[in-house]
Order: sequence, then C-alpha cells, then structure tokens
Amino acid sequence: MKNVTMKDIADKLNISTVTVSKALSDKDGVSEELKNRIKKVSEEMGYRYNVLAKSMKEGKSYNVGIVIADRFIRDDGDAFYLKMYQSVVKSLSKAGYYGIMEIINHEQEKNIILPSVIQNNKVDGVIILGQMSYEYVSSINNRGIPLVFLDFYDELLEVDSLVSDSFYGSYILTNHLIAQGHRNIGFVGNILSTSSILDRYLGYYKSLLSNGIPLREEWVIADRSEDGTYIEIEFPKEMPTAFVCNNDGVAYLLINKLKKNGYRVPEDISVVGFDNYIFATISNPKLTTVEVDITVMSDEAVKAIVGKINNANYRIGRVVINGKLIIRDSVKKIN
Repeated sequence: MKNVTMKDIADKLNISTVTVSKALSDKDGVSEELKNRIKKVSEEMGYRYNVLAKSMKEGKSYNVGIVIADRFIRDDGDAFYLKMYQSVVKSLSKAGYYGIMEIINHEQEKNIILPSVIQNNKVDGVIILGQMSYEYVSSINNRGIPLVFLDFYDELLEVDSLVSDSFYGSYILTNHLIAQGHRNIGFVGNILSTSSILDRYLGYYKSLLSNGIPLREEWVIADRSEDGTYIEIEFPKEMPTAFVCNNDGVAYLLINKLKKNGYRVPEDISVVGFDNYIFATISNPKLTTVEVDITVMSDEAVKAIVGKINNANYRIGRVVINGKLIIRDSVKKIN
C-alpha cells in the first residue's frame, strides 16, 4: 500500500496542494470549514505527517507538555483528571501534536522544581491540568513558554484559562435542593484549596442569599487541606437536610460516611455532587450532579495552546464552559 501524499488529498478534494499544506499545518488562508474537511479526508485516507522533517524545518517539536500535580492522580479510583488528560491528548493528535504528561509531586511543587519537559526544552507549550500553587505556576509562566490553565484560573496571573462554569453549576444545584423543600443545606469543600471549589461555594452561597436562607458557617465543611491533601470529613453537631459537594468523588465519600453513621441517603440527608463522572453512577444512590463537558474543555484548551504556539500575541482570556444539571436519585423532596 503506497504512502498517501498531500497531492493525493488535493486531487481527491480538487484543491491545490498548497491549500492542503496550510490546512494540515493550521496556517491562515484556509477557512475553518475547509480545514476541518481536509483534516477529515486526510485521516480517512491514512495520511501521516512526517513530524520529524516538519519539526526540523519549522523549529518546533510538535510536543505539548501536560503538567499535573500527583494529588489529582489518586489511588481511590477518582480518574477525572486522567479522563481529561486522555481527552486533551486526542484533541492534540487531531491538531498534529503529541501530549507529554509530567506528574509533579508535593516536594517538586513546594521547592519550585520545574517540569523536566520545560527544563530540557522538549515542548512547544504547556497545559497545566488542575490547580497548582501560585509560586509554581508563576515560575512556569516566567519562562515565557506558551501556557494555558485547564480547569482552574489564577486571579494574579494573566494566563489564558479554560474552566467549567463552577459558579452557575453550584447555583443551580443548590436551587434544585431548595425547590425540593430543603432550607438547611451544607457545603463540603475547602474553599481555599482551588479556584473551582471557591466558585462552587460562591454559587451555593448566592443561591442561599437569593432565597433568603442564612449561611451557617458550621455547615461549610472542609474535605482537604489548603495544599489539596484529603482529610477526614467532620460532621457538625446539628446536621443539615442536604449537602452540596464540590465534586462527585467527595459526594461518594460523604454518602458512605453518612451511612456508617446511621443516616439514610436521601431519606434522611440529600447529597449532590459535581462533574458527572464515574462516582455519580457507582454511588448508591446515584448522584444528582452537574455534568462537566470534558470534550469541549479539552478541544478549547488545545485550540488555545496551538494558537499561542503559532502566534505570541494570541489570547483567549478566561473561557467558561457551561455544564448541565443531571437529576438522579440522591435528593429527596421534603415538606
């Protein structure tokens, strides 16, 4: 079977090889519609980039570093960030890039030991997946390499970021609980740990304010330390009738602890999560939650990093991706 060339693709689409080359290299001069069509046909025909020759010619590696803190790659089965990583790699592949993951441990982050892919100039740009300390991410930013934050943002840095709509998602979750008759509602998550948890807390708080419900500080319960290490959830003396959790994994752990303490879910206490990932469906009962669109977030992050690699002035600011409410079995309607 002969190798497919750009001329073969051009002949099939009745266009010039120059147009094919521009489309496959993500250069200007080709409409997005035609560019996507060319990429689809090239993939169907089995065309493969000569990445080595291309990188030598253009002075690029066509590698993107995907940096993640090891606290997000846990042994308890929560694979949300691994799923997002896989989605990012698929999006990078479609754009003609390879993704190289580097996991950063607590000591590396604390001592500002930068990822080896950056130190050794192995990548054209970096996507940081999940929040890391300001000192660490600012040190990466100071290297001047194209950089995108995925699933978090930092108010102190002007770095492009892609986030789910944590504020509105938590707001509609809390409103759903209130619509089911709940007025004693707690929140589980350390609001000082990540920007997304803070936004989810603020969405919860806004819902309470909008409905004339006072915030009870003893019902805002930490699930982790400020550096992201998970801790034992401590129940208040007086329990609310419902909890808003900052993610599905925490909701799953909370439900198990409630059961061990003699509470029934949702008969005694209702629980909602966030993400609509694996824990939402293996939980008993299945979780009412907000779905995060991982595919759209990954595609937009890759579009941003490729844009920044090709144009030093390319900016997207902070892009917020909407989620949707998924209603299951973990909420009871009360009088």
